[in-house]
Amino acid sequence: MAQPFVIDIPDQRLAAIMARVQAYDWSQLPDAGGWTAGVGIADLKRLVAYWCDHYDWRAAEARLNRLPQFLARIEGEPIHFIHVRGNGSKPPLLLLHGWPGSFIEFEQLLAPLAADGHDVIVPSLPGFAFSNPITRVTGPRRAAGLLHGLMAELFAGRRFIVQGGDWGAHIASWMAYLEPDALLGFHINMMTVYAEDVAPTTAEEKELIARRAAILDWETGYRLEQETRPQTLGVAMADSPVGAAGWILEKFGQWADLPKRADGSPDLWSRFSEEDLLTNIMLYLAPPAVVTSTWIYHGRRLEGSDRFPAGTRIRVPMGGAAFPDPVFLPTPRSMVERTYNVVHWSEMPAGGHFAALEQPGLLLADLRAFVDTVAGLGR
Repeated sequence: MAQPFVIDIPDQRLAAIMARVQAYDWSQLPDAGGWTAGVGIADLKRLVAYWCDHYDWRAAEARLNRLPQFLARIEGEPIHFIHVRGNGSKPPLLLLHGWPGSFIEFEQLLAPLAADGHDVIVPSLPGFAFSNPITRVTGPRRAAGLLHGLMAELFAGRRFIVQGGDWGAHIASWMAYLEPDALLGFHINMMTVYAEDVAPTTAEEKELIARRAAILDWETGYRLEQETRPQTLGVAMADSPVGAAGWILEKFGQWADLPKRADGSPDLWSRFSEEDLLTNIMLYLAPPAVVTSTWIYHGRRLEGSDRFPAGTRIRVPMGGAAFPDPVFLPTPRSMVERTYNVVHWSEMPAGGHFAALEQPGLLLADLRAFVDTVAGLGR
């Protein structure tokens, strides 16, 4: 049975983090030129200055503790989650984040969706935030099984809808593959898992996939490291809060739909506040989860869960929200339809990789439209 959960990071843990932040030796970090070779040092310094002078984790912790949080044990693994209750007139919703995000991405969607009548469940993925310590490396396929177990415990076989981006989309796809009868539908804003024999065929598909591959060639070094050598990376990440912050901040700068400054660097502060970015970063550092959160990449490699078997056809109704992610360019609908039963598709006007955080209103409206579509299919 799930038990109520309250965030309460020990004072000594917070003091240890802050001591390392304040002791960071900036003289050891030469500048290769803005954001041209990774995170922009000026932006990282701005974030760290706010961390030292203004950020109050206890205030953030008190705010998060106003959310109804719980901890369940599923197959021996701790799963932390938010559960905001609706009146039960609509199906339960499972909202799934990715890396380097967290459950707080969905904060602005909780009250509106519950008011619609949904029970809203937002877990921390295995190894993330307070879903720790996990017993072993867990990839998205096993994570899908664990989250099916959580929903079965909470709703006793009642069918539900899943929404996800990044790893959340990956896991949602595997949930539809593993237990299709448990789902009414799933809505994702990143389409990355296909049947093994699906490939681009039209000129439009080939052009987009080639353009995306050229971008990813520059942008996915982090993924190869986390997929193959997370332990070695973890040695540094566990010791340096500023290093971990830089690793995460780079992704918000590169993956979000942001305006560019005159020098071509992303204008982070036009969309994100230091407060929000640091609270997200602290959910990696304080529990601690900065190392175990990378294990999902290694788990995918071990599972071979980047593709479905050849010939796979997911029959669960799927909704796609194609946000203009500047790095993981949205896959054309025509290609997605070779694996998925697409019943809803939207080309979104704004918002990048962190759609729920960047454009909560747009994501909320599209998810509501998908829920209505799925309801119509059931009539």
